[in-house]
Amino acid sequence: MSEQPMANGRANRTKSTFRLAYTVAINIQASPSQVWALLTNASDFPRWNSTVQKIEGNIALGQKIQLWTTIAPERLFKLNVSQFVPNQRMVWNDGMAPMFKGVCTYTLTPKADHSTDFMMTEVFSGLMLPMIAGSLPDFRPTFERYAADLKHEAEKSGHI
Repeated sequence: MSEQPMANGRANRTKSTFRLAYTVAINIQASPSQVWALLTNASDFPRWNSTVQKIEGNIALGQKIQLWTTIAPERLFKLNVSQFVPNQRMVWNDGMAPMFKGVCTYTLTPKADHSTDFMMTEVFSGLMLPMIAGSLPDFRPTFERYAADLKHEAEKSGHI
């Protein structure tokens, strides 16, 4: 993997023939538990996250959730919650390896000043990626908006 991105809210993209990844990191002046509470409350997502139209299901280990986004409003994403470590790490995935797979990883890192570094990475991979990569949108603006929305909502409470 590449080096840890700066927690400045700017998304980056890396690409190779069979792998496409987007990453954003941002520092949030809130505790990991406050950020985690937002990331795991499916029904509340559309209220604070302008990149999500709706999420149905329970965001918990082994659960299946359904996601509708603003970047692809006509598409339903059926995701599996494959990793779930409260206040630290969560992974959602869909697709079928080795043909095409998407894996989104959320990581929360507590900082000495009681803030939290949030990082979200989505990796697309598989044999079909070279054929469809050109039709995929640039996710950087969406990732930046997602991180900014999360930061704004988590910091609204005004306390750590």
